[in-house]
Amino acid sequence: MAALVASALAGVTTGASPRALSAQSRAELDKVLRRKVLPNGLEIIVVENHGVPIATLEIDVRNGAFTQSPEYAGLAHMYEHMFFKANKDLPEPDMFTDRAAELGAVFNGSTREEVVNYFLTLPADSLAGGLRFLAGALRSPLFLEDELKREKEVVLGEYDRNQAEPGFEFLQKSTALLYPGQGSRKNTIGDRDVIAKVTPEQMRVIQKKYYVPNNSTLIVTGDVDSEKVFALAEQIYGDWPRGADPFIADPIPPIPPIDGNKALIVEQPINAVAVLIQWQGPSVGKDPASTYAADVFSDAINTPGSTFQKNLVDTGLWQGVGVNYYTLNQTGPISVSGQTTPEKLRPALAALERELARFTDPTYVTPSELEAVKAQRLTSSAFGIEKASEIAHTIGFWWSVASLNYFMGYTDQMAQQRITDLMRYTTTYIKGKPRVTSILLSPDARKSIKLTEQELLTPSTRPVVRP
Repeated sequence: MAALVASALAGVTTGASPRALSAQSRAELDKVLRRKVLPNGLEIIVVENHGVPIATLEIDVRNGAFTQSPEYAGLAHMYEHMFFKANKDLPEPDMFTDRAAELGAVFNGSTREEVVNYFLTLPADSLAGGLRFLAGALRSPLFLEDELKREKEVVLGEYDRNQAEPGFEFLQKSTALLYPGQGSRKNTIGDRDVIAKVTPEQMRVIQKKYYVPNNSTLIVTGDVDSEKVFALAEQIYGDWPRGADPFIADPIPPIPPIDGNKALIVEQPINAVAVLIQWQGPSVGKDPASTYAADVFSDAINTPGSTFQKNLVDTGLWQGVGVNYYTLNQTGPISVSGQTTPEKLRPALAALERELARFTDPTYVTPSELEAVKAQRLTSSAFGIEKASEIAHTIGFWWSVASLNYFMGYTDQMAQQRITDLMRYTTTYIKGKPRVTSILLSPDARKSIKLTEQELLTPSTRPVVRP
């Protein structure tokens, strides 16, 4: 069941991952991070680390699911796949991969809700060639019909494999309830029909709108010299024409609130029960203070030995349960996710409701627990700056979702969190706020325990009878 829940809730719980490497104080980051903005708006960020003669080159673009209207659902991800295809510098099929091999480069990309990134890891002495290699793909893609047709089948294959997973429908429907009318903007995998009908013209629309220097950053980490990187970047990218700000020309519509509690039951042939309760959380752009409190609170709640874990997991009611906030600008989700068995579901939910009711109790997280989790975050992430590729991904994520300033000051802000900050967060976003309660279980289990969505809308806190 653990593997099932990990798969089913993959998009829910991964929000914490970029945080793990951002726990460096501002003073420490100021020693190693250099920044320059070119006249065309392209931001260059360099982190030197001369331990190993390799470098990571990464391009991050403020694109992703949040930019997608329904007719473009899934095409930010499609564009990511086409980035590694023919361009004016390498116009024939397979020339891109051949050139990567010549450079000794390993390349990849990823699409998330609010960022798309492309990166190379290569020998440090291939720096100049790597920067030109990325520039050609970034500035002059060809979107050849044959390549688009082939890559479309690859993306559709990814879609079909995801759809075959028990958690796919569960997460799709849960997200639709949490973000009403925003399905295309919260779904990186998108709509199968839209992907199947993709055209080169749609790719060019995305390129012209979002792939402009003033909506992008170049991050270089590893065994490099900052001044040399800046000089090369200006030489290679300096004449890339600045574009219109895509978010002024076409503002992203605001996320509407949920109009009351929602419930969902999805039936799949699984052996246990997955539970997901979600609220609309803070926007890092509108309420950054709450994002720090959310992370500290989640750390404290998820620590083995916390009141939450002792009352839910140590009692045997839950096989595992945790709390997470996924930081986004477009209203990130707060999630409580866990797994139990059909026969324990009702007492497990009742126990969980009692714990949720205590989230605004100022004694629920003790001062010693608060200080411990803040110290642990610093200690566990002390070596994050040492891994060039990971620090590049981390910086790129926060540059796009929040800002470089947010990333630089994150640990210092975390260290200032108090119990009152945690209570403000839970009172503002959790206590009495509309939520979505979703259950994934087998048809036989649902029939056996006679579970209804109405029951989930009126949660019970009755005393637990141990099964």
